Amino acid sequence: MKSILIIEDDESIAELERDYLEVSGFQTEIASTGTEGLELALNKEFDLILLDVMLPGKDGFKVCTEIRAVKEIPILMVTAKKEDIYKIQGLGIGADDYIVKPFSPSELVARVNAHISRYERLTNIDKDNNIERSSITIGRIKILLKARRVYVVEEEVKFANKEFELLMFLALNPNIVFSKDKLLDRIWGEESLGDSSTVTVHINRIREKIELDSSNPEYIETVWGAGYRFNI
Repeated sequence: MKSILIIEDDESIAELERDYLEVSGFQTEIASTGTEGLELALNKEFDLILLDVMLPGKDGFKVCTEIRAVKEIPILMVTAKKEDIYKIQGLGIGADDYIVKPFSPSELVARVNAHISRYERLTNIDKDNNIERSSITIGRIKILLKARRVYVVEEEVKFANKEFELLMFLALNPNIVFSKDKLLDRIWGEESLGDSSTVTVHINRIREKIELDSSNPEYIETVWGAGYRFNI
């Protein structure tokens, strides 16, 4: 049974999320503060984390940053904040998705299922094989596909789940222009809900990690009016 950690200080919302998830076959655990949620996230194994932004103790952004520093499991941020800046900030620190209250419980369950399924597909590695058999090397960048690691000038750089998936997809399809909508559909699938700003945020984050000058990118080029292209 898949296990979900709910970090939410509003008891009624936490219980609503728990009830719908448990009816859908998930096991859940609730933390009502950021500090408690972070401790559980770091010391127990979960398949996905539902993380509120406004929390006592530590806010959701701080909690997400500290979880993402050591774990790559999907993080779905939940908040009443509708402004784009909050979404950009959440995605920028490594959250996989962002859902605004009030939300449909069925939509929440659908997104949870989609993120867990996608994560499992992309991390289906033969764990008995310690040999990193598949990689891409392009200039200063080396991507270990099976180990999901990225090295820039031989130094490992940490990537959030969707950042890695987007970089991997572009690197595996070099010199091809992909529109934001195409990338959104390919990497986020049905959980994207058509928000192409998500792609822009992740492209900018990737550039900051792999480019010598993110304002004048060498690898991921913006093709104005068309999309993005990974140059070789």
